[in-house]
Amino acid sequence: MTGLDYVGKRVLRKDGPVKVTGQAKYTVDIRPGGLLTGRILRSPHPHARILNIDTSRALRLAGVRAVITAKDTPGIKHGFVETPRYPADQWPLAVERVRFVGEEIAAVAAVDSQVAAQALSLIRVDYEPLPAVFDPEAALEPDAIQIHPRHPQIKEPFNNIAGKTESGWGDVAEGFARSDYVREDRFQSHLRTHGYLEPQVTVADFESNGKLNLWTSSQGPFIKRAKLARTLGLAQSAVRIHHAYVGGAFGGKIDLFSHEFCAALLSLKSGRPVKIEASRDEIFSAYRHGQPLIVELKTGVKKDGTLLAQQIRVINNCGAYRGSGVVVIFLSWGFVMLPYRLDSLKYEGFAVYTNNPVRAPQRGHGAPQIRFAVESQLDMIAAELGVDPISIRLKNARQSGEALPNGDNVHTCGLSQCIQKAADHTGFKEKYGCKRSAAAPADPLRRGIGIGVSSYFSGSLIYPNSSSVVVKMNDDGSATLLTGALDIGQGAETILCQIVAEELKIPVEEIAVIAADTETTPVDIGSWISGNAYVTGNAARVAAAGVRKKLLELAAEELEANPQDLVIAGKSVYVAGSPDRRLSYEKLISAAIRKRCGDPLIGEGHWRTLRDVPYHPSLATTKGRWSENYAFDAQVAEVEVDTDTGTVRLTRAVTAHDCGFPINPLLVEGQIDGQVSMALGHAFMEEVRMQSGRTLNPSFLEY
Repeated sequence: MTGLDYVGKRVLRKDGPVKVTGQAKYTVDIRPGGLLTGRILRSPHPHARILNIDTSRALRLAGVRAVITAKDTPGIKHGFVETPRYPADQWPLAVERVRFVGEEIAAVAAVDSQVAAQALSLIRVDYEPLPAVFDPEAALEPDAIQIHPRHPQIKEPFNNIAGKTESGWGDVAEGFARSDYVREDRFQSHLRTHGYLEPQVTVADFESNGKLNLWTSSQGPFIKRAKLARTLGLAQSAVRIHHAYVGGAFGGKIDLFSHEFCAALLSLKSGRPVKIEASRDEIFSAYRHGQPLIVELKTGVKKDGTLLAQQIRVINNCGAYRGSGVVVIFLSWGFVMLPYRLDSLKYEGFAVYTNNPVRAPQRGHGAPQIRFAVESQLDMIAAELGVDPISIRLKNARQSGEALPNGDNVHTCGLSQCIQKAADHTGFKEKYGCKRSAAAPADPLRRGIGIGVSSYFSGSLIYPNSSSVVVKMNDDGSATLLTGALDIGQGAETILCQIVAEELKIPVEEIAVIAADTETTPVDIGSWISGNAYVTGNAARVAAAGVRKKLLELAAEELEANPQDLVIAGKSVYVAGSPDRRLSYEKLISAAIRKRCGDPLIGEGHWRTLRDVPYHPSLATTKGRWSENYAFDAQVAEVEVDTDTGTVRLTRAVTAHDCGFPINPLLVEGQIDGQVSMALGHAFMEEVRMQSGRTLNPSFLEY
């Protein structure tokens, strides 16, 4: 695009200076007067009945200000998904039984961490251990122990089904019958965690007037407020989530967590602010990790590699409560649907309760696991057919304007170009076809090259699926942007300012940002499901356009000109062809206040994805549209394996992304760098190892 001054430019991050100088306030830096330390007592058992909890000795300990158990709570369940089919299934503190090692039993608030730790040791809990199940396939067996009562709407003969998604199109049986080659494989991904540097931490301060002030490391203040208010039995207006910087999240800080609820209730009970900060051991042992999936994949193709039919069964070990387990099995079918054309598909996804810690979204939320399976099998099929990996992908890649089976349209799709560019840049075909010479001297190093593709959506119909933005002009011609968007490292504040700057022709550095405060900023979708640039960005564009329109109307009055003859540039408005007939923003704002009874120049913008669709797609059947925008990518990796030592090394990674028009290329590059780095860690170095529901490697050193 041409003629742009701010959008599409490599603008430095708005939050960069405060972060590199140490001025940024993270939740751990929030220290109200009289702050107490909160600690949580956790279950040592993967499955047990709670017979009795005695907190009397802890309450008598000097320095203890409050102790809470489930009997002190309103007894309201919560869940990542809360629908009639999938009702909330988790209490903030365990009621009657515990279902995983680390489940929250009680919490204390004390004058310091030493007293809090001693108070926990004085709480006596009597348990009756119960049988436990940790493997999701074992949990499905008819004789498996029942972790939760069977949901009446789920008719499967299996036990412990937390949720099911069924989807598909076409005639799969007919597709396999027409296929020249049919292959079946099973893929299993391992358990990974998010690796955010800032641990889970919350500060709660209950004022005497009934107002709860809360700072928490999260991915969206509005969804936190809604869930926290409900579980505490408060009106949403009685809860204020304040802005705090976030030291990484990657999907792991979306849902309501027990430590957030406990900090709030402890503050209410004690009359003092309370901070609960998780240790790294707790993060690894009791908090939420990613979603390990089992993928059973059957694919039928023609001799030339054309995909005809796929049958997929996905099993998700979602842990002791649903968490986002029913969402990941819903999303996974879409990650199959998007990149390649496919005549027919039969998809079944099961989220399965086990006695493991609860699971959460993790960067891609199912896409890495599903694409690992599909892309790996596609390479196997290509090898069997004698087709190279590039050709088989180009043959099946979706093209611009294609309709999707769910009723969406890919609109623009550069997947073929991504595949071709990545292949050309790496000399893929030449390296892939290179055979090791038998006469070559013995060399323990083996070199390989591989390619995979993926696709993701931008914003979806999940509450709050909309964003609102307010842009306010200041007396000196600068602007203030009010947004509920939370910058968790992706550059949200920066791109929103670039959009406003482009509409109003104001330097980015002259736009102040007030963000992510439920009391002072409008509602926002939150920093998840890739909705910020598209949903919040459009809301910012509409708000700034409203201000621009008001400026032009004012200038037309003052300059006695038609609005369409006016030009905005350099914080001023002038008549086209007569740059001397110019009024600065400062003078226009002054005129607005003087002539329009003090009416300020404020613009409001509102946006949501799929504005013509009232409801989100069914998590059970996937029926309904999903998103308006899809991005595509291809990545080539070159690796080196030492056959003597088993050491594997990534020697080169090349990624081609069809990201649309980049609002800020610098931030796009940063996202891609982070993606490659995270993928490298997941593939080569990272795994949470568990045995009988217990984490065996609860530290970065061992992880």
